[in-house]
Amino acid sequence: MTENADTTAETGSVPEGPGTGVVAAFGRTLKTLRLRAGLDRAECGRRIGYSASTVASFEQGRRIPSPKTIDKADEALGAGGLLSVWKEEVERAQYPVFFQGMAQLEKEAMELVAYDTLVVKGLLQTEEYTRALLAMRRPVLEKEIIEQRVTARLARQEIFDRRPAPFLSFVLDESILHRPYGGTAVLRGQLEHLLLIGEKRNVEIQIMPVDREDNAGVNGPFTVVTRQDGKVFAYSEAQGIGSLQTDPEQTVVAGARYGIIRSQALDPGESLEFIEGVLGSL
Repeated sequence: MTENADTTAETGSVPEGPGTGVVAAFGRTLKTLRLRAGLDRAECGRRIGYSASTVASFEQGRRIPSPKTIDKADEALGAGGLLSVWKEEVERAQYPVFFQGMAQLEKEAMELVAYDTLVVKGLLQTEEYTRALLAMRRPVLEKEIIEQRVTARLARQEIFDRRPAPFLSFVLDESILHRPYGGTAVLRGQLEHLLLIGEKRNVEIQIMPVDREDNAGVNGPFTVVTRQDGKVFAYSEAQGIGSLQTDPEQTVVAGARYGIIRSQALDPGESLEFIEGVLGSL
């Protein structure tokens, strides 16, 4: 589940679409408890900070509430924990089934390194860039699904503010910086965001120039995650099919390959200067 994992899997919402599975079951529970409390949707929404229509979307499984919203609803409806107990499952249901494991690993990561060749990694994407990518999907995604997935992808970026801070390293193929997905304004915002993220002390962003004659990443994008207990995972994805490897032989090879890719790319300082140059040309 990397970013191509993000791109094809990533991030989203109910695995098979709105109104199904865990999210739908949560919605029915919310509605039952709201009715038991004698509240209409407007009053329920007022108590948790949403409109009546949004409450309806929660109840119908068309929108996924955040963990904080679930806790507020539990308190507002006097549910005594009957809603809060759903938080973990509902949060996991934001992602396609094959990305759920990776989403959890990101939360437990002590180190995460990734190489990407087609799009900016999901963890580094702006809201506008994410929305543009999702809008290009074929088959076309429903508007509510797109918004759910945008919310879910952005929520994953909490990794940058976690304490203790994990080590995060990203190598992006230069071609990514030139693809105007969503238009020039969206690309400009994305490049500016990369510059800001690249200034964080626990983050290194590197660019792999397209003129390199030797590139150990020719097999495509992948992510390597080291969990806090020291266990290492390697993830790759293509066309919506993800592969999460835990075999030591595979993870060691992936880690070694990433090290070679980093050595072939521009160093972090040169990379930020390179991004600034591309930004200045837009």
